[in-house]
Parts: sequence; C-alpha cells; structure tokens
Amino acid sequence: MTGLDPSARDLLASAAPGRPFEDGTVAEARAAYAASWQAALGPLAPVAESRTLWHDGLRLRLWRGVTAPATGARALLYLHGGGWVIGSPESHEDICRTLAHSAGAVVISPDYRLAPEHHFPSALEDGAAALRWMADQAGRLGIDPARLAVGGDSAGGNLAAVLALMARDGALPPLAAQLLFYPNTDAGQTHASYRRFASGHGLTARTMRWFRDLYLTDPSQADDWRVSPLRAPSLQGVAPAFVALAGHDILHDEGAAYASRLRGESRAEVQTWPGQLHGFVSQGARIPEAAEALAAAAAAWLTLDQA
Repeated sequence: MTGLDPSARDLLASAAPGRPFEDGTVAEARAAYAASWQAALGPLAPVAESRTLWHDGLRLRLWRGVTAPATGARALLYLHGGGWVIGSPESHEDICRTLAHSAGAVVISPDYRLAPEHHFPSALEDGAAALRWMADQAGRLGIDPARLAVGGDSAGGNLAAVLALMARDGALPPLAAQLLFYPNTDAGQTHASYRRFASGHGLTARTMRWFRDLYLTDPSQADDWRVSPLRAPSLQGVAPAFVALAGHDILHDEGAAYASRLRGESRAEVQTWPGQLHGFVSQGARIPEAAEALAAAAAAWLTLDQA
C-alpha cells in the first residue's frame, strides 16, 4: 500500500469484509452497492431545484445550482459509474449536486438501462437520447443548448467519452466540454495497471471482468470504439476535456492513455491524485480529496466551455 493517501488507506482498512460482487447475483451486487454509497455520502451541496423528469420512459434527475440562471444555464449530462451493471442517479447525487453548485449550472443524470438485462449499446443509447432531449428541450429546462457538456465516472466516464465522439461526428448535438473521472476507455483490460492493482485496492481486475462480460454480448465488441473509446481512430475535434485520474486504480493506465491522446489531438486538462483509489470522488464523507477533484472539475468546466 506504499504511496496511498492516508484517507485511502483508512478507507481500505475500515471496509467491512464482504462477498465480491462477482461471487453473488446481480441483485445482491446492486443491493450491496446501494448500502455502501449511502454510507459514503458527505453533506449534500445546496441546490435551487431538484426534480425528477421523464423522457420516453427514461427517468432523469435534474439539479440546478443556487447561482445558476433561470434561463440559459450551462448544463451537464452526468452518467453515473457502476460497471454498466450497478448504480443510479441517486448513487451519484453528491457529485451531481456539487458540480451544479460549484459551476452555477444544471446537471442532469439519466437512469440508463443496466446490464445484464440490457447489454451494449443500451446504456449508450439512453445517454444519447438524454443528450438530444436536453438540446430539444433547452428552453423548457432553462439551459443553453450551445453550452452542453457530458461527464461521468468509471463506466459513466466511458459512456461520456463515447457520447463526445458521437457529438464530434455530428450524430449528437455539439458539446462544449467533457468531464471524465477515471474513465474506462479500453475493454481489453490489458494495461499494466490491471496487474499492479489487480486486488487489494478497492476495484479489482476480477470484478472489472465480471462487469465487462455482463455488459457485452460478444468479446469481439471490445474492439468497437463505442465500447473502447481509446481505440477510436481519431480524437481530433472532440470537445475539450477535464480528466481526473487516481494513481492506485486498475483503470489508471487506460485513462492516462486516453488523456494523453486528448491532449495531443484535442484539448485536455489532466489532473492525477497519485495516492487515491478508483471511485474516490464518490467517497466525500471519508476522502477529502474528493472535494478537491470536484472543485478542480468545476473550475475546468467553466474554462473549457469558453474555448
């Protein structure tokens, strides 16, 4: 555990022993995750508005920051993490509220369909539908359709990165920015950080294999850039990005590789928390570095969408 921040070390030491997700049922994994994120929440940032919306059967949560204007606000579509299998807008409400509050913005999070009931590309299709809906309903939502951004963590960062590529290609409304927290960018799962942090650092390589295998219907889909955005032929013209990485994370190397390509082919601000674990931004009650990362993301967002 050399190099871990004290907060990360304490989190690992205090974690109650439990059955790995992959050793139980999907329903058990979802229940265990729901219990864990409720314990991890810090104080929720104040917002001017919090409501549930529906679009064509898709449930979405909306949070409007206290200083966000009533009309023409910048807006973020936030895709929650959870390996495409677990999680919900509620499990990431802390992140969404904080970004809305800090950026004076509107944040909308879709309750996208989860695997294995709904395989790839169901979650991606729901994210795309949500983004189109935000652009179409901008006036009713009080947001500026020229200042839309996408964001997400882990599997949600994967979805956000792919949506940004689709927007670049004209398949979705244009984007002003993307905010990616330790994104999953290569479903091949062969980067060296998978070996360095295969176990004992929170998210394990075994759990990630389970998530991936539930999400995909065929291993060959890992080659599709809509699953593995690191494999996209080009990132040129994609929306400018903020990328937050955790140093002790099996996804670190693929996230760093994607960030490097974003820097070279587009524009990106990249920050690494070298002593942190995968998922640390969701641990506001226990890890003070979570607030640092969210503040950095909000500040970057304000700059990126002016580019």
